Amino acid sequence: MHIDSDKCVIGNLSRVVTCDGGGPLIGREMRRLNVLDHEPVVAIEDGRVSYVGSRSRLPAALDTAEVIDGRGMVLTPGLVDCHTHPAFVRGRADEFAMRLAGATYEQIAAAGGGIVSSTTGVRESTDAELLAETTRNLQRLRRHGVVAVEGKSGYGLSLEHELRQLRAIGDAGEAADMHTVRTCLAAHSFPMEYRGSPEKRAEYFKLVTEEILPAVVKEGLAERADIFHDKGAFNVHEVNEFGKKVRELGLRLTVHADQMAEDGGGEMAAKFHADSADHLEYLDPAGVDMMIANGTCAVLLPGSTYVLKMDQWADGRWMIDAGLTVALATDFNPGSSPVANPAFVLNLAVMFCGLTPEEALAGFTVNAAQALRLSTDEWGVIKPGSRAAFALWDVDHEREIPYYAGSNSCLEVITCRGWRS
Repeated sequence: MHIDSDKCVIGNLSRVVTCDGGGPLIGREMRRLNVLDHEPVVAIEDGRVSYVGSRSRLPAALDTAEVIDGRGMVLTPGLVDCHTHPAFVRGRADEFAMRLAGATYEQIAAAGGGIVSSTTGVRESTDAELLAETTRNLQRLRRHGVVAVEGKSGYGLSLEHELRQLRAIGDAGEAADMHTVRTCLAAHSFPMEYRGSPEKRAEYFKLVTEEILPAVVKEGLAERADIFHDKGAFNVHEVNEFGKKVRELGLRLTVHADQMAEDGGGEMAAKFHADSADHLEYLDPAGVDMMIANGTCAVLLPGSTYVLKMDQWADGRWMIDAGLTVALATDFNPGSSPVANPAFVLNLAVMFCGLTPEEALAGFTVNAAQALRLSTDEWGVIKPGSRAAFALWDVDHEREIPYYAGSNSCLEVITCRGWRS
């Protein structure tokens, strides 16, 4: 629902979950979502929240505002999905069948599947096809409550096609009426034409750092850069050189870290004051300490842990108790996490990563905004001055969002005129 009005009031709500704690929620604060449940209303003026509280105290100036019926349901901030790969043109259900038959992520990749398969799809697509499919993917997320999304490239793996992906993500955000944060993930994998020798590997890494990233900056196509650090991907030396180049170019950094094995990914991300380190199934204590010290968020992606049938889940309980800023995201992509339902990810985080339902929701709202360095006064919260973008849930209590596993309890997303301005 998009409200084309300068002034409106959302009323007839059972609960308003504000997630407002004055910034990201850390430690025990993640369980305190600042919920209003006594005839709560939310007033909006010019695309921003102007009042949150009891109807009895609604400012008189809003008496004539358009009223939106909340149907006795639960209102939360619009969700922030801080790690997705939406710019692809076809799924990989064939690989799903291979995994069910016992093939590993590495075996599928070695057989020409995985990222290579998605790269072929992007390269063979027209601009119109790429835009249409990327828009379709963002709309999938929006239907499940997402209003702000981080979108990565990484299936182009060439100068031309990485830039095409980033343009498509920006244009798809406009088409889907979503706020996008774009991340260049040219350092996602090595394309087939650059495999087979250390020299070819070095040539591709040089292409990424000396041509692709500078072109992204020149055209203003991304705010951030990402690199996949793991076995079979980019090594410690490459991550360090990548981090230096990203800093030199004025981009912000995030790192795919410690997903398949313990390899110091969290520490390397923190070394460069990265926005976040993502995955972290094998994060070690030294990584936790450095991430806390350097302000690097932990983004957990249990959807991919589930789809890849991994034995080890990210220990969110340990990270939260240690004092890390912990966020959640779908990792929506065509292979390892074809999961566009944040509520399912919340369920996985509660069932396997040790989070409470309240902590999980904090991880997909205000903490996810922090992971993207979006203002936590504007995104992932409901407070005066925050963006007029909300998710309305057909539940009696916010704990039921992860409880109804696999269901889409998001009745609709509500946005108001000017919310993205």
